[in-house]
Amino acid sequence: MKVERSNKSAQSNAMWGGRFSGGPAAIMEEINASIDFDKRMAPQDIAGSIAHVSMLAETGILTRTDAKKIIAGLENIRTEIEAGAFTFSRALEDVHMNIEARLVELIGPVAGKLHTARSRNDQVATDFRLYIRDAIDQIDAGLAALQTELSTKALAHAETVMPGFTHLQTAQPVTFGHHCLAYVEMLTRDRSRFTDARKRLNECPLGTAALAGTSFPIDRKATSAALGFDRPSANSLDAVADRDFVLETLAAAAISAMHLTRMAEEIVIWASAEFAFITLSDKFTTGSSIMPQKRNPDAAELVRAKVGRVAAGFNSLLTVMKGLPLAYSKDMQEDKEVTFDALDSFVLMLAAMTGMVADMEPNVDKLRQSAARGYSTATDLADWLVRALGMPFREAHHVTGEIVSEAEARKLALHELPLAVMTAVDGRITDEVYAVLSVENSVRSRTSYGGTAPQNVRKMARRWIKRLEKEQSAR
Repeated sequence: MKVERSNKSAQSNAMWGGRFSGGPAAIMEEINASIDFDKRMAPQDIAGSIAHVSMLAETGILTRTDAKKIIAGLENIRTEIEAGAFTFSRALEDVHMNIEARLVELIGPVAGKLHTARSRNDQVATDFRLYIRDAIDQIDAGLAALQTELSTKALAHAETVMPGFTHLQTAQPVTFGHHCLAYVEMLTRDRSRFTDARKRLNECPLGTAALAGTSFPIDRKATSAALGFDRPSANSLDAVADRDFVLETLAAAAISAMHLTRMAEEIVIWASAEFAFITLSDKFTTGSSIMPQKRNPDAAELVRAKVGRVAAGFNSLLTVMKGLPLAYSKDMQEDKEVTFDALDSFVLMLAAMTGMVADMEPNVDKLRQSAARGYSTATDLADWLVRALGMPFREAHHVTGEIVSEAEARKLALHELPLAVMTAVDGRITDEVYAVLSVENSVRSRTSYGGTAPQNVRKMARRWIKRLEKEQSAR
């Protein structure tokens, strides 16, 4: 059963105090209300309030009896919200005033003591930091899950040869496993950006009040520790005016989302009939309303598109914060809706990509055939000329170009070209050259650190799987 409360605007005025006698205009209520979106911060708001009132009791600002009543009321509200029995009122503007109004209904006037030595400014700043911190932890776990799927796929396909591309033109053979591990490295940088953002945001604004601090003898270190922050923020003006922690998180999300779109674009290309490098199941594809043969990679296409919402969130908040004087301005209420949408979109992108990577099956024969096209081992030939004949690389590059031209004219692959044709270009070439012209031998030869050789890929994939499993067990 939901708890019903009055939606009268006078109720809002009662929360504001005696300064205002009339109710707000309907349009003002509409533009001012944030409850439709900030109600998702209710768990963080209650946690912050419990930490605050506990500190007030410890410092003697409130009696322990009053603090106990307030905490019991807040726990009751938490239960109501979790059970879906709490009705949020738009007339009460935001999540903070909705919770406080319900607290008054539950325990009476003593509820008003909760707001001693704090303002909605430091309250919302604290709630938002707690929310973003929780979001980063969720995102990090999601990125790690995607890394695990990629590493597992890499280990399974450490020897699966595929074409490597530059300019979307066949360049050199690589392995499918090596390609997967490239994204693992990208995601590692993404995770480090979120980790850095989390470290910087982990300062507690609670107790800085509206902008100048408070005259009450509060213990900000106690509330900071109770909420898991590293320290209280050092400047009250900056504490309530700062949204860098959101911007940093959104910037990290936008970069990571961009990485996901690169992967999504490759999946779209690879799943096409023209490439046929991978197969996706019905879990992540849809059919056509008119063409029964179609299997469309819609999940990948939507991942590719949703980066716009993530980047827009960052750009929107950056625009909101641009030029704002210290300290708090109502403009900053616009920080949450765009942030929630951007992070929700990013988390969905991440989950979809993790599912697709687990689901996709490389078409090994097709990948190998494609790797052999486009004279992808031409660089191996040039390298052999340098190693075996002591030829300067620029000369080797020229000789290789002539040999490739001969192969093209005859419509033959390099390893199919008769030795006599190659020796006609340079008489020093021997039949030992054929050892480097197959795509399998090409990838096996790339043993330099970070190279595509299967032995490298297996070693690196196992290292990542072990590291990720260790992280998972520590969560």
